[in-house]
Amino acid sequence: MRSICKRFLPLLLLLCALAAPALADVVVSEVMCGNDVWKNEHHDDWVEIMNTGSKTVDISGWHLSDRVNKPEKFTFPAGTKLKGGECVLVYCTDRDEPVKSGGAYYAPFKLSQKGETVLLSDADGNQADLLALPVQYAGVSYGVAADGAVGYLELSTPGKKNAGASFERRTEAPVLSGGGFESAFVQAADTDAVLRYTLDGETPTEKSPVFPKEGLSVTKTAALRVRAFRTGELPSETVSRTVLVDFEQVLPVFCLTTDDKYLFNSKTGALVKGTGSTPNYEKELEYPVHIEYYDETGRLIIDQTGSFTAAGHSARQNAQKSIALYARGIFGQDAFDFNPFPNRDYASYHSLLLRNNSDAFSTRLRDPVISSLAEGQNILYQDALAVEVFINGRYWGQYNLREKINKYFIAQYEGISDEETIDAIDILARTGSDSFVQNGSNADWLELCDFCKKKDLNVPENLQYVLERLDVDSLFTHAAFEMIIGNNDITNVRVYRVPGGKWKYLLFDVEAGFLSLKEGPISNYIKPVSAKIQAFRHEPLNALLNVPEYRDRFLRRFAEMLEDCFQWPEVEAKFAPWEAAILSVFDRQYDRWPYLTRKNWQQNVDAVKYYARVRPKKVIDLLSSRMKLTQAEKEQYFGDTARLLEETNTLP
Repeated sequence: MRSICKRFLPLLLLLCALAAPALADVVVSEVMCGNDVWKNEHHDDWVEIMNTGSKTVDISGWHLSDRVNKPEKFTFPAGTKLKGGECVLVYCTDRDEPVKSGGAYYAPFKLSQKGETVLLSDADGNQADLLALPVQYAGVSYGVAADGAVGYLELSTPGKKNAGASFERRTEAPVLSGGGFESAFVQAADTDAVLRYTLDGETPTEKSPVFPKEGLSVTKTAALRVRAFRTGELPSETVSRTVLVDFEQVLPVFCLTTDDKYLFNSKTGALVKGTGSTPNYEKELEYPVHIEYYDETGRLIIDQTGSFTAAGHSARQNAQKSIALYARGIFGQDAFDFNPFPNRDYASYHSLLLRNNSDAFSTRLRDPVISSLAEGQNILYQDALAVEVFINGRYWGQYNLREKINKYFIAQYEGISDEETIDAIDILARTGSDSFVQNGSNADWLELCDFCKKKDLNVPENLQYVLERLDVDSLFTHAAFEMIIGNNDITNVRVYRVPGGKWKYLLFDVEAGFLSLKEGPISNYIKPVSAKIQAFRHEPLNALLNVPEYRDRFLRRFAEMLEDCFQWPEVEAKFAPWEAAILSVFDRQYDRWPYLTRKNWQQNVDAVKYYARVRPKKVIDLLSSRMKLTQAEKEQYFGDTARLLEETNTLP
């Protein structure tokens, strides 16, 4: 036995000698714990694994983890090999992702910016590498530089050989005073670091001008950005402050500041068409942006870095694009801690929408005014505020600030704060007639709609099945509202459901309302259950209307809404502040985006007000005809309402 061991000992030593370099060659080369690059609405952290040797290493069965006591959180699948000098990226996510997709891998754990340990071990559990990370910064990676030193990396190079220097620490950010509406003279707190600045929104570099010790006097509106540099340290984060010079404020103001490459660069800019077959503004590109909000008194309320995307659908083609803003925790704050809206009592928002929609060429106010008519009707709608916007110090025009529809918007309205419950909220567009699911799943909704299509709800157990799953009052309110305003854009029907709750409707994009006195969407809402689906699922409404009790309930709700929401004095009062706000900045808006003259705007607004005054009276006849009401039924349900509207809504 001893002689056998002696015989194989040289071979064992040779195998160990061959294996040891392979183990040592594969390292954790770079880590990002605060990824500020989004893809498909996600900004996953990542770990880069590199083979620093010259020979191919098979890392099948190797493990990656952020916990030394749980080293096998992620395992590389069979067939994973790294050639000499090759890198592989592992994205760290809390979503249910396949282990490998395309050329990347997905690990089922997240990394923390507060400090982490990233452990790489081989298939036998031997430690191949361990990288201890201190506090991490958004958009800054940590790893092994080209010279072998470990630290914060000057350049982030995911999936590529690391370049540039590394640093053990980061210079503290400068502190500014002045700017905004306060003063055109900006000062920085005393520091031994060298401060450099730009006035066009670009991130300062070591080649940018030095910020004067005595302060800087800005002579025209500009996006000031200042950054601190100290030898041997990673440059500080960039501090941004828009300086508003000779600008007469009328409305609240948003100032957005970020690098041109994120905005208007033909290859990467989110607000331009670009050069590819798919326009950049359709790619859901999301980038960092500094956000300032000044209230109507000029007081700075919001001063934080978040992210932005181009927003909207067909209106993305407009030169003045809608912009969604997000508070992102990787930058330090995961909410905008203020409430600018007149009809809300929330303390904060996760996201906001600066909307410039297709009505930009007509009235600029139809959607927010019409939406506000639903106030107090127990249906969710987006509140609004007229604001003005600057981008990198350049006036960008008047926008309608809106609440943004997403899971947090629903959660606020429904009083939900638990994150797991919020994540499980279902939000559907076009109510399941296409594949667009904004959040959650549409499976139960489609099942409910199919049930309504196939089953007679006059059968008690069938009716009970629907009532347990659908908020009928929400459906009737939504359908009545849309038919009264004559919203011809029937693709904008949305439903949602919170876990354990019923499906509800919400109002969205009603800017195509009050355009005519024709039947409009009534025929799309009221039709046989078996009719062809057009843009949204009509079956729940019409299956219920086949039940006498619920037909009666719907007609009474329709009349009630006409009286509660559409008497002209109340409607006119909703128009007044929006007309005043838009007129107050109309000349500036027209100078920036000259596609709507004041005369044409006034004609368009007058037309909308005409339809808002007359259509509520006319719609009684349209609905009665569509639902084939007898004269007695028409009088029963709408007689008093018609006489009331004749008094309140008659043209002078």
